[in-house]
Amino acid sequence: MKETESIMPDPTESSGDCYEIRLQGCLDEHWSSWFGGMTLTVEPCGETVLLGQVPDQSALQCLLRKAHELGLALISVRRCRADQIPSSK
Repeated sequence: MKETESIMPDPTESSGDCYEIRLQGCLDEHWSSWFGGMTLTVEPCGETVLLGQVPDQSALQCLLRKAHELGLALISVRRCRADQIPSSK
């Protein structure tokens, strides 16, 4: 690494990766804040999809632990593109 290169992340860049977490069961939107502001969508098949930025692997583990505490079965976790996250109003 060059001496002039910074080891700190650029604050103008988005922090973390986008994740889609699919759970068996239905959660309404009021659970969003408990899941760190993730967007919650209930699918007709009885699944809930959490979508949003996750700052790091530790935060991802925390989200999965919360789903487990609610007794929701984990269907899938996948990294997705940041442009798939609905923009805030």
